[in-house]
Amino acid sequence: MRRLATFAVVCAAAGVLAGCSGGGSDSAAASSSAPMPVTSTTLGSSDLTPTPVLPPPYIASATWAETEVGPSLQIAPTPNGRKVSSPTAGDEAWREVLRIEPNADTPGMKAQFDCHWTFARIVQPDKPTWNIEPNRPVVTPDEMIATRCNPGAPEE
Repeated sequence: MRRLATFAVVCAAAGVLAGCSGGGSDSAAASSSAPMPVTSTTLGSSDLTPTPVLPPPYIASATWAETEVGPSLQIAPTPNGRKVSSPTAGDEAWREVLRIEPNADTPGMKAQFDCHWTFARIVQPDKPTWNIEPNRPVVTPDEMIATRCNPGAPEE
Protein backbone atom coordinates (compact mmCIF):
# COMPACT_ATOMS: atom_id res chain seq x y z
CA MET A 1 0.00 0.00 0.00
CA ARG A 2 2.82 2.41 0.89
CA ARG A 3 4.47 1.64 -2.45
CA LEU A 4 1.26 2.54 -4.32
CA ALA A 5 0.94 5.80 -2.36
CA THR A 6 4.55 6.70 -3.17
CA PHE A 7 3.92 5.92 -6.84
CA ALA A 8 0.85 8.16 -6.83
CA VAL A 9 2.82 11.06 -5.41
CA VAL A 10 5.64 10.58 -7.93
CA CYS A 11 3.14 10.39 -10.82
CA ALA A 12 1.31 13.47 -9.58
CA ALA A 13 4.52 15.44 -9.25
CA ALA A 14 5.56 14.44 -12.75
CA GLY A 15 2.18 15.36 -14.18
CA VAL A 16 1.85 11.91 -15.71
CA LEU A 17 -1.82 11.64 -14.82
CA ALA A 18 -2.84 15.18 -15.73
CA GLY A 19 -5.95 14.00 -17.58
CA CYS A 20 -7.19 11.67 -14.85
CA SER A 21 -8.83 13.42 -12.01
CA GLY A 22 -11.67 15.14 -10.31
CA GLY A 23 -12.10 18.43 -8.68
CA GLY A 24 -14.27 21.05 -7.18
CA SER A 25 -14.35 24.55 -5.94
CA ASP A 26 -12.15 25.38 -2.99
CA SER A 27 -14.33 28.42 -2.37
CA ALA A 28 -17.33 26.15 -1.95
CA ALA A 29 -15.39 24.07 0.56
CA ALA A 30 -14.17 27.18 2.36
CA SER A 31 -17.66 28.61 2.69
CA SER A 32 -19.13 25.34 3.93
CA SER A 33 -20.45 25.26 7.46
CA ALA A 34 -19.17 21.70 7.87
CA PRO A 35 -17.32 20.99 11.11
CA MET A 36 -13.56 21.18 11.17
CA PRO A 37 -11.99 17.86 10.13
CA VAL A 38 -10.76 15.48 12.77
CA THR A 39 -7.32 14.07 12.10
CA SER A 40 -5.56 10.90 13.03
CA THR A 41 -1.93 9.90 12.75
CA THR A 42 -0.66 6.51 11.72
CA LEU A 43 2.10 5.38 14.04
CA GLY A 44 4.91 3.30 12.66
CA SER A 45 5.08 5.10 9.34
CA SER A 46 8.12 7.12 8.37
CA ASP A 47 6.08 10.31 8.30
CA LEU A 48 3.47 11.34 10.84
CA THR A 49 1.27 13.37 8.52
CA PRO A 50 -2.24 13.85 9.91
CA THR A 51 -4.94 12.07 7.94
CA PRO A 52 -8.24 13.94 7.48
CA VAL A 53 -11.18 11.98 8.87
CA LEU A 54 -14.17 13.61 7.21
CA PRO A 55 -17.74 12.32 7.29
CA PRO A 56 -19.80 11.28 4.26
CA PRO A 57 -21.39 12.04 1.95
CA TYR A 58 -18.45 11.88 -0.44
CA ILE A 59 -20.48 11.98 -3.67
CA ALA A 60 -22.74 14.93 -4.54
CA SER A 61 -24.20 13.48 -7.75
CA ALA A 62 -23.82 10.86 -10.46
CA THR A 63 -25.44 11.77 -13.78
CA TRP A 64 -25.45 9.95 -17.12
CA ALA A 65 -24.41 11.90 -20.23
CA GLU A 66 -23.94 10.83 -23.85
CA THR A 67 -20.36 11.38 -25.09
CA GLU A 68 -18.19 10.46 -28.07
CA VAL A 69 -17.27 7.17 -26.36
CA GLY A 70 -20.90 6.41 -25.46
CA PRO A 71 -22.69 6.75 -22.14
CA SER A 72 -20.63 8.33 -19.36
CA LEU A 73 -21.43 8.51 -15.67
CA GLN A 74 -20.30 11.92 -14.48
CA ILE A 75 -19.57 11.73 -10.76
CA ALA A 76 -19.28 14.95 -8.74
CA PRO A 77 -17.57 14.51 -5.37
CA THR A 78 -18.47 16.62 -2.35
CA PRO A 79 -15.85 18.85 -0.69
CA ASN A 80 -15.32 16.09 1.92
CA GLY A 81 -14.98 13.52 -0.87
CA ARG A 82 -12.19 15.58 -2.39
CA LYS A 83 -10.19 15.82 0.83
CA VAL A 84 -10.84 12.68 2.93
CA SER A 85 -7.92 10.29 3.39
CA SER A 86 -9.56 7.49 5.34
CA PRO A 87 -8.59 4.06 3.98
CA THR A 88 -12.28 3.05 3.82
CA ALA A 89 -13.65 6.28 2.32
CA GLY A 90 -13.24 5.13 -1.29
CA ASP A 91 -15.41 2.08 -0.67
CA GLU A 92 -18.04 4.23 1.03
CA ALA A 93 -17.94 6.68 -1.91
CA TRP A 94 -18.49 3.82 -4.38
CA ARG A 95 -21.48 2.62 -2.32
CA GLU A 96 -22.86 6.17 -2.56
CA VAL A 97 -22.46 6.09 -6.36
CA LEU A 98 -24.33 2.78 -6.50
CA ARG A 99 -27.14 4.12 -4.33
CA ILE A 100 -27.55 6.97 -6.84
CA GLU A 101 -27.00 4.83 -9.95
CA PRO A 102 -27.20 1.03 -9.39
CA ASN A 103 -26.46 0.33 -13.08
CA ALA A 104 -22.88 1.49 -12.53
CA ASP A 105 -22.09 -1.79 -10.74
CA THR A 106 -19.71 -3.35 -13.30
CA PRO A 107 -16.04 -4.34 -12.85
CA GLY A 108 -14.78 -1.83 -15.41
CA MET A 109 -16.73 1.05 -13.89
CA LYS A 110 -15.53 0.20 -10.38
CA ALA A 111 -11.91 0.05 -11.59
CA GLN A 112 -12.23 3.46 -13.29
CA PHE A 113 -13.79 4.92 -10.16
CA ASP A 114 -11.03 3.48 -7.96
CA CYS A 115 -8.40 4.99 -10.26
CA HIS A 116 -10.07 8.40 -10.12
CA TRP A 117 -10.52 8.15 -6.34
CA THR A 118 -6.86 7.26 -5.86
CA PHE A 119 -5.22 9.61 -8.37
CA ALA A 120 -7.67 12.23 -9.64
CA ARG A 121 -8.07 13.92 -6.29
CA ILE A 122 -4.29 14.46 -6.18
CA VAL A 123 -3.58 15.44 -9.78
CA GLN A 124 -6.58 17.64 -10.65
CA PRO A 125 -8.41 18.39 -7.42
CA ASP A 126 -10.61 21.07 -9.04
CA LYS A 127 -12.04 18.99 -11.89
CA PRO A 128 -15.85 19.22 -11.53
CA THR A 129 -16.60 15.55 -12.33
CA TRP A 130 -14.94 12.19 -12.72
CA ASN A 131 -16.30 10.56 -15.85
CA ILE A 132 -16.44 6.77 -16.04
CA GLU A 133 -17.78 4.80 -18.98
CA PRO A 134 -19.22 1.27 -19.18
CA ASN A 135 -17.88 0.79 -22.72
CA ARG A 136 -14.25 1.02 -21.63
CA PRO A 137 -12.34 -2.28 -21.42
CA VAL A 138 -11.47 -3.97 -18.16
CA VAL A 139 -7.66 -3.70 -17.89
CA THR A 140 -4.88 -4.40 -15.42
CA PRO A 141 -4.14 -1.82 -12.72
CA ASP A 142 -0.90 -0.90 -14.53
CA GLU A 143 -2.79 -0.27 -17.79
CA MET A 144 -5.42 1.74 -15.92
CA ILE A 145 -2.70 4.01 -14.54
CA ALA A 146 -0.86 4.20 -17.87
CA THR A 147 -4.07 5.36 -19.59
CA ARG A 148 -4.79 7.94 -16.87
CA CYS A 149 -7.94 6.09 -15.74
CA ASN A 150 -9.30 6.10 -19.32
CA PRO A 151 -8.55 2.74 -20.97
CA GLY A 152 -9.56 2.19 -24.57
CA ALA A 153 -10.25 5.82 -25.57
CA PRO A 154 -9.33 9.40 -24.68
CA GLU A 155 -10.74 11.07 -21.60
CA GLU A 156 -14.33 12.27 -21.71
